[in-house]
Amino acid sequence: MSRYTITVTGTVTGHGRSDPDAVIGYDPPLRTYFVQAFPHQETDEPGLWLGTQDRAFETLEDLHRAAISHGYDFIPLSPKLAAKQVDDKRQPAGVPGETQSSARC
Repeated sequence: MSRYTITVTGTVTGHGRSDPDAVIGYDPPLRTYFVQAFPHQETDEPGLWLGTQDRAFETLEDLHRAAISHGYDFIPLSPKLAAKQVDDKRQPAGVPGETQSSARC
């Protein structure tokens, strides 16, 4: 599973807010891109968590459209990060215990 730190913005509560520690990535077992942002202060559960079902978002564009439809947005990914995400999707599903890649972009 890949995980990259990005910034997500949202106006769901009627107030503009930003999460500079949001995470985007690709989950090979679920065959989907995902995004997590705005962790709850007490439970740490993300207020935004898309990509939790099999093949929910097969492209980054699908994920971005879904985030927007839920009242969130993320800064367009750099070409380098977008290419890494596509490469992550092409990798075969990992085996348990395999390390995940992690980067701040």
